[in-house]
Amino acid sequence: MAKLYFHYSTMNAGKSTVLLQAAHNYRERGMETYLLTARLDDRAGRGRIASRIGFGADADMFDATDDLFKMLEIRLSQGPCACVFIDEAQFLTKEQVWQLARAVDDLDIPVMCYGLRVDFRGELFPGSATLLALSDEMREVRTICHCGKKATMVVRNGADGQPLRDGAQVQIGGNETYVSLCRRHWRAAMGD
Repeated sequence: MAKLYFHYSTMNAGKSTVLLQAAHNYRERGMETYLLTARLDDRAGRGRIASRIGFGADADMFDATDDLFKMLEIRLSQGPCACVFIDEAQFLTKEQVWQLARAVDDLDIPVMCYGLRVDFRGELFPGSATLLALSDEMREVRTICHCGKKATMVVRNGADGQPLRDGAQVQIGGNETYVSLCRRHWRAAMGD
């Protein structure tokens, strides 16, 4: 029975590395996979999923206007596919997560989503909130704060290196912009 999975964490926890390793494991056993990533995030190159440690793979792209159920139907009509992998799942819309759940249920294809749980303000992304509500299984990809505790939050630093307290929910960036922290150190950084 196929399931909808949500692998979540903060920035720089290795979510893309875990995704690429899982997809490699399928391919190594002769099973085809379908990789998708957000069109919005092209840090690794257009239509590319890459990890900070050097692994990468080509992927189809999605944005908020795409019907993911139809995209998966089309992919499945082209030949066998053992699993769908979606990177940057926080950028999914609520409707797209429902489309993925429908694909799991009606097309009997496992879908593994990888993404951030919360933004720099400590608020859920809409895609992540819906994945938390609908996923059959959720797995945390862990990383650590500078103090050694589990990091569950992230701060966005401005050009001056100081944590920002407001701004747009989405701003693409990596280590130069975001720092993963435990809740206590996130609260301190945010002035609480």
